[in-house]
Amino acid sequence: MTNSHAETPIKFGIFDWIDRNQLALPELYEQRLRLIECADQNGFYCYHIAEHHASPLNMTPSPNLFLAAAAQRTQRIRLGTLVYVLPVYNPLRLAEEICMLDNLSRGRLDVGVGRGISPIELSFFNLDVRDSREMFREALDALVGALSTGKLSYEGRYFSFKGVDLQIEPFQRPYPPLWYPTNSSDSMAWLAQEGLHTVVHYQSMPTIRELFDLYRRLWNEHSNNQARLNAHVREPLYGISRHVYVGKTDAQAWADAKIALAQFNENTSYLQSIRGDNKRKEYLSDFEARRADGLYIAGSPDTVRQEVKNHLEITGSNYFVSSFAFGNLSTEQALNSMRRFAEEVMPAFH
Repeated sequence: MTNSHAETPIKFGIFDWIDRNQLALPELYEQRLRLIECADQNGFYCYHIAEHHASPLNMTPSPNLFLAAAAQRTQRIRLGTLVYVLPVYNPLRLAEEICMLDNLSRGRLDVGVGRGISPIELSFFNLDVRDSREMFREALDALVGALSTGKLSYEGRYFSFKGVDLQIEPFQRPYPPLWYPTNSSDSMAWLAQEGLHTVVHYQSMPTIRELFDLYRRLWNEHSNNQARLNAHVREPLYGISRHVYVGKTDAQAWADAKIALAQFNENTSYLQSIRGDNKRKEYLSDFEARRADGLYIAGSPDTVRQEVKNHLEITGSNYFVSSFAFGNLSTEQALNSMRRFAEEVMPAFH
């Protein structure tokens, strides 16, 4: 089965927050590396990782460090950030690290970029969220220029560099594929025109359909523009991201998933909750409602296969991204869920 809107068969990826769980940190990192090894062996396209700071939502505040370890444990799977929070980086250092990581992985790096969705986390860096969009655009321009040419020359309000010779280049030329995840039509219009890959998360399926219809139209309209950011990428990926848990039966899978989601939702809403704002936690913890929206997919392989089919048909996406490890799921629970998905769900879409 292929998506009628897509030029290519459906691809399957993984998104991971690497949120805090019951394991000590060395074991948590090893748990996720085992998961990536399993994904590599089971034909997943890419493993994407989040970046958050001073939050239990993310135990890998330096995504490059973790992906460097993952590159040594895998052979085929692509490895990517969703996203580098560009305002908190020096573009020179980030360009050099991207070059290193792309070469360590022999060209398996995907570069997701963003301005940071958490005003609280930006404030930890003494950054004002109102400056973040302009900082993001400056950092992205400087970064892409440096990766493309090997020289960093840039004059901006926030970042300036004079003729720095990098002495290092990315494995993929002119640079690794760029991604920009979003939930908004304004951002979707910009990234589609620029040819960036995208992923949408906490949105309903009909809303995602509208976003992807807009994306495809603008991507095609601008596909001959050789000056756009991702001009070297010929096939767009527009993905939908969901929490997924595949168990033996529907009842057992949903019972296990709810326990883990409760812990995950504590982690994801932590920074707001300690400041007295519980809106996000209450929204995500209305489990039945969010499951009805499609945000949570849990069940037997047959049920999950049908759910994934519905998601792809309603949204029109060509990339399905699962979060298999979240909250306090054990390593075995997450590995078993991922294996069932690879063996009993994915083959229906090839």
